[in-house]
Formats: sequence, structure tokens, C-alpha cells
Amino acid sequence: MKFIICKDYDEMSRAAADVISDLVAAQPDCTLGLATGSTPIGLYAELVKDCADGKISFKDVDTYNLDEYRGLPADHVQSYHYFMKDNLFDHVDIDQSRTHVPDGSNPDAQAACAEYEAAIKAHGGVDLQLLGLGHNGHIGFNEPNTEFVKETNCVDLTESTITANSRLFDSIDQVPTQAYTMGIGTIMAAKKILVVANGEGKADIVAQAFFGPVTPQVPASVLQFHPDVTVVVDAAAGSKCPQQ
Repeated sequence: MKFIICKDYDEMSRAAADVISDLVAAQPDCTLGLATGSTPIGLYAELVKDCADGKISFKDVDTYNLDEYRGLPADHVQSYHYFMKDNLFDHVDIDQSRTHVPDGSNPDAQAACAEYEAAIKAHGGVDLQLLGLGHNGHIGFNEPNTEFVKETNCVDLTESTITANSRLFDSIDQVPTQAYTMGIGTIMAAKKILVVANGEGKADIVAQAFFGPVTPQVPASVLQFHPDVTVVVDAAAGSKCPQQ
């Protein structure tokens, strides 16, 4: 595992963007697994700059997003379809027919998840998977559990996750209580994994996930078993790690 501590959010965003930008430059037809949430926004802004400056092109890139709220149509302002268009897809030269997000509008959870899992496998998997890190250690929407769930699945969101996401909705009652998410096995099948985390509020879970025991109670801890993981954090998020 490569662990990088940056001085602040801006430096973290640039360092993480460089990992993705270098891959796209070297492998223009790569497949990226993408994440949502507040942490990657700066990273996506840096990739938009790189594309505008002609350093990289997304025209041959395919993408598969980690997750989507169950029950939200793609054009809902809080859907992850919308988030990706707003923060990345509408600002780079990507072919949007090659971008993929779970179909949250499909009420048949089993079918929606099976179709998404099959699409990823049929495509040949993901070259680089970007991950954020939840306060409880979730990656994607894989919440603390008694076991690591392997494939794309429908999850019940924990109270802490719903509360954390409520800042984006008019009220907590509007936050979906379920989501479709890549499973831990799907994530671990990516050739390379990039994790970003920032802020003092993530310091405890960063230390637990990457320097503590591997347990499904801290889903991100399983990443310690992956052969190619880069973790990029700011100084606040990295403040409780052993090397500090």
C-alpha cells in the first residue's frame, strides 16, 4: 500500500488526480471506477483542467460508478448520475454512452444489481477504482457487516450514513434509505485502487481502516489485502496514522 499525506485538501486533490491522469495518458482506453461524495469534487476539478489543457483525453475511456440511490431517477438533482455529469462528464470530452451508473430507477433490486455486475464483468473489469471513505469505514455503500459482500447489491443505509448525506437534501426525510452498490468483491477485482479522504473527522477511520485489523465491521480494511492500493489524505485525515 502506498500512503500519501498531503498538507491540505487542494494538494490531496491534485496528487490523487495525478494518479488518474497518469493512467489515462498511458492507457487512453482504460476503464475507470468512479466515486461520488464531497471528497472527490476537487479531484474531478483537476481532471477537468487537465483535459482542457490537452494533457489527457477521455474520448476512449469507459467509466463505472460505485453506486446509486435506490428510487432516484437519473435526472434527479441528488442522483449520482447527476453528480457525475455536473462535476466531470459534462466538462470533459468523454463519450457519455460509455459512462455507467447503477439504475436507481429500477425498482427490481435483484435485477438492477445483477445487470450492473454482469456489465462490469462483460467489459473486462475496472483498471482503476476510485474510492472515498465513509466515517464508519464504508466504501461504496458497503456498510459495516458481519461479512464482506462480494457482488453488486442493494443495501440498507445506516443512520450515520443517512445523517451524513442529509446535508445535500432539504430534509433528512428526503434521503433515500437504500442504495445499489458495487460489492466488496467487485471493488477488490479492480487492478488498481485509489482512496481519498480529508478532514479531521476522518482521522480515526483512516487509522482503523489502513493500520488496524481487517474486519467487515470496517469494510475499507479489506483494502489492506489488495496488491495495488494508493491512499491519498490531507494532514488532518492522516493525523492519527502510525507514521505521524
